[in-house]
Amino acid sequence: MDNIIYELKKITEDAQKTFGYLNTEQINWKPSAESWSVGQCFEHLIKSNAELFPALDKIGSGTWKNSFYQNYSPLTSFWGNLLVKSLQKDTRKFKTPSVKIVPPSDVSRDIVERFAENQAEVIAKIKAAEKADLQKTVITSPFAKFMTYRLADGYRIIVEHERRHFRQAERVLQAEGFPNQI
Repeated sequence: MDNIIYELKKITEDAQKTFGYLNTEQINWKPSAESWSVGQCFEHLIKSNAELFPALDKIGSGTWKNSFYQNYSPLTSFWGNLLVKSLQKDTRKFKTPSVKIVPPSDVSRDIVERFAENQAEVIAKIKAAEKADLQKTVITSPFAKFMTYRLADGYRIIVEHERRHFRQAERVLQAEGFPNQI
């Protein structure tokens, strides 16, 4: 679990260094109408992480109990590994699985600061759940109710999801036409 917390802190630090200086225009600039801006990438991560908070809160408070399906789903390992591996690759574009986590078109300039605050909250929830058995605690995806994965994989999914959108935001900075510092 220390490695997960280290990775989340590193992503936060890198986000602040790489994107923290951007102005509002740069935060919201998109390479194309179908692409996301830097701000949208981070707003999406905040919204996605928040969808996991109810489960993490129950796990942290010790009130979590695996459902029958979570205990006996034969695909728990499969889904966890599949999600981690698919998030590590940038070769395929994914459709956002829920309208609740689609970011708005205009994002406020303080998005990187809000992302850092969200990261601190994610880390606090992970620390609160430190007594949970990472292999026996099974959670269900908040986006696809048939997908279950071990808590250990859930943490890896958070990290890989954040890395994926961090790389996406970096590509926005490198895109032709990105507005120079004003």
